[in-house]
Amino acid sequence: MFVQVTTSRRKGGKTYLSYLVRESFRTAAGPRSRTVCNITDLPAQTRDLIVGSLKGQHFVPAQNVQLHEALDYGGLAVLSDTWTRFGMNRFLAPMGSSRQRGLLKAMIYARLLFPCAKLSLKAQAQGTWLAAACALASTETFAEDDLYQAMDQMSGHWVETEKGLYQGAFPQGVRLALYDLSSTYFEGRGPRGLARYGHSRDHRSDRPQVLLAVATDTQGVPLHLSVLRGNRGDNQTLQGLLRTLRRRFGIEEATFVFDGGMSSRINLEAMDQAHLKYVTRLSVATLHSLLEELPQDRQLELGDRQQVLDITHEGKRYVIASGKWRQQRDEERRAARLEKAEKELKRLAAVRRKKVNAQKLSSQVGRALQRLKAHKYFTYEIDGQGQLKWSRKAELIQQEEQTDGWFLLHTNHRVQECSAEQTLGHYKGLLEVEEAFCQLKSYLEVRPVFHWRADRVVNHVRLCCLAYWLSARLAKEWRAKGETEEVPRVLRQLQTIRVGTLRLGEKLCPKLMTDVPKDFNAQLKKLGLAHLFAAPP
Repeated sequence: MFVQVTTSRRKGGKTYLSYLVRESFRTAAGPRSRTVCNITDLPAQTRDLIVGSLKGQHFVPAQNVQLHEALDYGGLAVLSDTWTRFGMNRFLAPMGSSRQRGLLKAMIYARLLFPCAKLSLKAQAQGTWLAAACALASTETFAEDDLYQAMDQMSGHWVETEKGLYQGAFPQGVRLALYDLSSTYFEGRGPRGLARYGHSRDHRSDRPQVLLAVATDTQGVPLHLSVLRGNRGDNQTLQGLLRTLRRRFGIEEATFVFDGGMSSRINLEAMDQAHLKYVTRLSVATLHSLLEELPQDRQLELGDRQQVLDITHEGKRYVIASGKWRQQRDEERRAARLEKAEKELKRLAAVRRKKVNAQKLSSQVGRALQRLKAHKYFTYEIDGQGQLKWSRKAELIQQEEQTDGWFLLHTNHRVQECSAEQTLGHYKGLLEVEEAFCQLKSYLEVRPVFHWRADRVVNHVRLCCLAYWLSARLAKEWRAKGETEEVPRVLRQLQTIRVGTLRLGEKLCPKLMTDVPKDFNAQLKKLGLAHLFAAPP
């Protein structure tokens, strides 16, 4: 049977539609049809139901339609596609069972989408497509002990993993490597032999810590990551890194860029002996010492802050450069120190004392100025009446103002090999490493670390490094397409795209996907990701 719609016109130009349910049957003279009933007077919605039913469609009362499940999908879809394109499965192949490899992948994805402790992963994974994206059963519990056992499988495989990542990301090798250090602290004592008290970049000197040493290319893609004892000096880490990079990746000729904390005389001499090139920043004190030894005409060139000065002094090559941001930062930092120092000096001078001990008061003032990093800006004395007197060193402050924003670079490149502008560009690339650390420790939330075993601390950081490697490779691709937003932020926004299943009575319908928000359409097309959301998985 079927519904036939007929049109008829009456006098006056009116048009009428008739809806007839007709039935086909065969006769000796051929097929015929007859009208079973007329449904023209029924409501339009009722007619539509009859039409759909006769076409074989099934209908369920609205109260029997339920949302069976809805899973956050978008960011995981992008990560799963990226994981496959980069062939990441081969790096995890030697590590444990298929389920443990899936759990490792889940922890890596979680670092980018919802960083959390291992204990919290079960709760964070609920309502997401994480299990399916990692080829795990839909009933996966993400139990804490199972996650730790999966993480333990990484031990003994990291060298081969780093080699594979290096070959995949840098098939032509690396000519310029950026190196920097950071630290991350522990809640509690931390693992014995690894956690130590030392200089904390997190300003948590009250917590034991470990050092994170990372080398990247100019785009911020990691080459190598090391986890070191927390009390190790910056200048004691560079030579170990050089040996590792040469032995593990075969890097024989490259330029290394690193900050001033690692530019000791021993390190620089070792690099010269190994015929490796370097660019490093030296201290402000070294800059001032060099300027004092320069001829007057070269000092006058510092007045042009847009100029990059190339100087050879005592057989060594230096580059002096400036930047508006650094100049503003230096001015604001000095002004803040002066303001805090004067406030403290006024407070100390206003304190009423029964008997003034000039030596004790002078010591208090000195310690206060040292704490506020403003001791060099003031002269002070205790007069005969026991009153504290002070004044600013105007000449010193004026000299500093003239060099605000300037910084000193040192390189063993010849001018013919690397111009002053190129040397400056190499050092500016180091800012990307520092940005990588910010991303590594904020978006991926490496800190705080609660693990008690040294091997688990190291493997925890390695998981974060794999997550950052994925993020950096994606960022490199996206920058080439004009995208400037941070990868984790984009992935988390895409998580609002969901896949789900409707229950129609006793039957489950095929998977459905929510509409892609209009704000995302242009971005997905630009990044070449639109095909991932053309149909449900």
